[in-house]
Amino acid sequence: MAIRVLMLGWEFPPFITGGLGTACYGLTKALDRQHVDVTFVLPKSVPADSASHVRLVSPGSVLERATGRLPAPVAPAAAPVVPAAAQPRPLPAPREPAMSSEERETWTRIAAEFSSTRFIGIPGEYASVYDSGAEARPSRVAEGVRLMRAAGWSIERIRTLARAGAFPELAQDPVDGAIESALPETAGRAKDAAGARGADAADYSGDLLGMAERYARFAVDATKGLSFDVIHAHDWLTYPAGLAISRLAGKPLVVHVHSTEFDRSGEHPHQQIYNIERRGMHGAARAIAVSMLTKNVCVNRYGVSASKIDVVYNGVDLDPASAGVQPIHSKDKIVLYFGRITMQKGPEYFIQAAKKVLEYMDDVKFVVAGSGDQAQRMIEMAASMGIGHKVLFTGFLRGRDIARVFAMADLYVMPSVSEPFGIAPLEAMSHNVPVLISKSSGVSEVLMHALKVDFWDIEDMADKIIAVLRYPPLSRQLVEHGAFEIRGINWDGAATRTVRVYDRAIAAHSARAAY
Repeated sequence: MAIRVLMLGWEFPPFITGGLGTACYGLTKALDRQHVDVTFVLPKSVPADSASHVRLVSPGSVLERATGRLPAPVAPAAAPVVPAAAQPRPLPAPREPAMSSEERETWTRIAAEFSSTRFIGIPGEYASVYDSGAEARPSRVAEGVRLMRAAGWSIERIRTLARAGAFPELAQDPVDGAIESALPETAGRAKDAAGARGADAADYSGDLLGMAERYARFAVDATKGLSFDVIHAHDWLTYPAGLAISRLAGKPLVVHVHSTEFDRSGEHPHQQIYNIERRGMHGAARAIAVSMLTKNVCVNRYGVSASKIDVVYNGVDLDPASAGVQPIHSKDKIVLYFGRITMQKGPEYFIQAAKKVLEYMDDVKFVVAGSGDQAQRMIEMAASMGIGHKVLFTGFLRGRDIARVFAMADLYVMPSVSEPFGIAPLEAMSHNVPVLISKSSGVSEVLMHALKVDFWDIEDMADKIIAVLRYPPLSRQLVEHGAFEIRGINWDGAATRTVRVYDRAIAAHSARAAY
């Protein structure tokens, strides 16, 4: 009998903002090809009429719109009779998600690709761990307010600064409300009020920590009665849900470490997020790391036994020929940065290298494709260096625009300061684009036919960019050898190794139960 997996993931196409969604899609699709029975719990409402195997779930109110492909619920034990007055009020039925026609079309196409996979969509809007939108802002403002209050600043002074624009990220939000909720004098009352609203409050706003807690609560309710052998939780946002379901269902948990708080925040990790990651890694039967680099972080920073961690490299599943996108010819050479514009990704080193390259070559343009909290700083940095006309910022790309930007590129550069793996170089190579990658990345462990550089070595980075652009034989060699190399770096291999991890987790869990 095929192994049955309950998979918890925060992102899945078309609802993605980073590599996490791409990895979840690639791995799940490969597991589906191997007929692994997967039930995927999404923190997002999905259109129930888009595929026969989708159902929407909310606590206390299950909307069954599927056609019987989901596992039949196990009959619950007889429950004690509760007086009507004491019974909790049923939660309101979820609203249909506000989806664009493009998102709906994409979801319908993607959902139809799976035969052994079912999706449970939890209604509500959840921010991404990578999102720099309004949903993540209150927590940053709250932290600043707490620090100012600790320094002895008055409430009125904080409000005056806020109204003067000291908190530009709150341009679309009620400043006074955000400050009030962050003040020690009112935080307790706000927390009490939130508790009084209870679980039936359809409120999905707030910081990521609150969203992870709500997702866990909803996921526990959504998966009651489902039959599965192992739980697979992707990244820290789903670890609380994985731990809770594992404890209640008595099934082993596998946590998938796509990145750590040290990758995202450097040497100043958010303590609560670190604690969640650590609890998840230690509470799981097995852990999957996307590279040896990440495994070492788990061992050295989180105290996890190396014997408990399996390295499963990400893959690539793209066929550029099927995209139907022709290269865009231009007299200018195009050097591409594709990814989130955050400290972790090292965009400032890309801009600094661009300045060096342009001192020797004029017929080059540098394209920055992505979005993030450092985008404005990078635009200003390029302008201050006098190369603003040579650096193009496209914003966040999705769908066919990704294939188009790769078709333009003569070289892809990933200058990450800390990259647990890095799927984008594999995507670039699958589009016949040579790559230059940071040595501080997991993907550098598996790619032999890629140029590698220390992210901080601007001179070396510039030299290698110039070499690829000026010497076509070098570019052709990287493309030809790279195309052959990535044939062995695919999601099918990752899925096979992941199934082995499931087997180890189930065996370890059974041995622990017997003991």
